[in-house]
Amino acid sequence: MSQPPYFEFVVEKSLSGIRIDSFLGKHLRNYNTWRLQRIVAAGAVTINFATAAQTDRVFRGQTVSIRLLEPPDKLLEPEAIPLEIVYEDNWIMVINKPADLVVHPVGEIQLETLANGLQHLLDQRTELKGILRPGIVHRLDRQTSGAIVVAITHRSHAALAAEFEASRVSKSYLALVEGNVQLDRGVIDRPIGRALQGRHVLMSCRPDAAKPRKSKTVYRVVERYEDYTLVLARPLTGRNHQIRVHLAHLGHSLVGDEFYLPNGKFKPFDTGRVPGDSREIETGLPIKRHALHAIQLEVTHPVSGLWMNFQAELPADFRETIEVLRNSRT
Repeated sequence: MSQPPYFEFVVEKSLSGIRIDSFLGKHLRNYNTWRLQRIVAAGAVTINFATAAQTDRVFRGQTVSIRLLEPPDKLLEPEAIPLEIVYEDNWIMVINKPADLVVHPVGEIQLETLANGLQHLLDQRTELKGILRPGIVHRLDRQTSGAIVVAITHRSHAALAAEFEASRVSKSYLALVEGNVQLDRGVIDRPIGRALQGRHVLMSCRPDAAKPRKSKTVYRVVERYEDYTLVLARPLTGRNHQIRVHLAHLGHSLVGDEFYLPNGKFKPFDTGRVPGDSREIETGLPIKRHALHAIQLEVTHPVSGLWMNFQAELPADFRETIEVLRNSRT
């Protein structure tokens, strides 16, 4: 009979002083706290090679070992979803997320998400399925394509989360907007708050928006077409729908945006549509969703400390749309 899987961890400074079950839960994120407590009570956990008690705390530099007497119980359903991997190592992965893919399970959507696909990839790295769990530290809307970084370990998850919380990352998006943007470059510095529209909560720059927060986006024009403009936008803050709301406030909505109209207005609601709906939107162009792509992501690597630059190639629908618009100028 095979022995239960065995793991060792060294307590890092950030987790010094916490209970043994909480420490293990940080590193074994697919395990419920109650299950870890049972494993501790069974004598399968040691701290510096002495059997741990459920009330023990761990401190920096100690060695914690565990024999996994029970399988993980907080599992994401792994699914073999085709994903373009931009970069991967033992601590992080960067994915070029396709459009029409929800980042993680929410509400009635529990399958066919990016997290399910990532769980499948991580399960290929270990003999025991579910030992690794993808750590989502930032999001892209369902219909937004492009670069997204995912943490693999607790250490990388904590470090990346802190970087995003402090806005110490750089994200750049290509946005195709309606109309001719007048200035070649500019800064949109307008607070963004919540605007209740019927059954849905969207975002707004209007003075009546609830709980507005400071928001800033810098942009420059990449190309102009007869009735459209291709813009490179870089958000300096991380508000929900920030680029979509700011560009619409500027008077230039994203091509294919489901909700946001220029100058703080909203499109009439389709009663069957909710934010992030997967249904195609007729734009008169090859792209049938809102035209936003996270083309570049720059972040400090959570272990090496190196500043890393990741590029995500444009998907086919975006490339074809640009080609059509370029040809229309000739």
